Amino acid sequence: NFTYCPATGLAKGDEHSEFAGWAFPFPGVFLTEEFISEDEESEIVELMDRDDWKPSQSGRKKQDYGPKVNFKKQRLKAGSFTGLPSFSKKIVAQMKACSVLGGFLPVEQCNLDYMPERGSAIDPHFDDWWLWGERLVSLNLLSKTVLSMSCDSEDSIQLFPTFSKENGELSPPGSFTQTSACKNSGEEGINCILSPRLVPSKEVTVAIHLPQRSLVVLYGDARYKWKHAIYRKHIEHRRICVTFRELSAEFSTGGRHEQLGKELLEIALSFQGRPV
Repeated sequence: NFTYCPATGLAKGDEHSEFAGWAFPFPGVFLTEEFISEDEESEIVELMDRDDWKPSQSGRKKQDYGPKVNFKKQRLKAGSFTGLPSFSKKIVAQMKACSVLGGFLPVEQCNLDYMPERGSAIDPHFDDWWLWGERLVSLNLLSKTVLSMSCDSEDSIQLFPTFSKENGELSPPGSFTQTSACKNSGEEGINCILSPRLVPSKEVTVAIHLPQRSLVVLYGDARYKWKHAIYRKHIEHRRICVTFRELSAEFSTGGRHEQLGKELLEIALSFQGRPV
């Protein structure tokens, strides 16, 4: 019932929902369009398709490049991991130009193949945070889709009205006074300053539209407070999602498993890998 606006960082109430005309800040999302070219996209997909796609859950197929992990027992080893694929070296280098990806060192890459004929989807979930770090990075290939965000928290979200007198456009939340008084201007209704509105987090869903060849980063609240999902209705054509993950603090400099983290990164960034 809300749609994320990359230009403002706000989630805006959908026109035909009860939240039309309302918005709230939605932190922790970085989205850049046309991250790679059409030619680069074609080349990457062709190289992926030379390797086998293994059946996965909910109508997806996958290719994993990463260490062998048992999340329930919190055990980790290199296993048959030989690194990220060679074609990802250029993608990872390009990420350095993104402001939110300073120091991002991917230790795992997961390619997921979605097809409408298979009913491909992925249920609302959090990515693990024992092993995986702050930033989740996904490259969206072959077709557009929608990343659906939902929250199980008992908290409430404070909404702000989105109209402005001048142009009907979204105004920043800070420009609204927390009062329900109206200015005496003769333009009754238009200049009325509305008080913020509280709604339970559980009643709110936010759609993040992902264009073809876009790169999206989830971090902060979008990573740890909001679950993400891809629903069947948003898979219209073949879609490949390439997700890169970094190590958590426990496996990074100063962490309890720093040495193992270093070894895994050395393997990952050799860019000599085949799917495990």
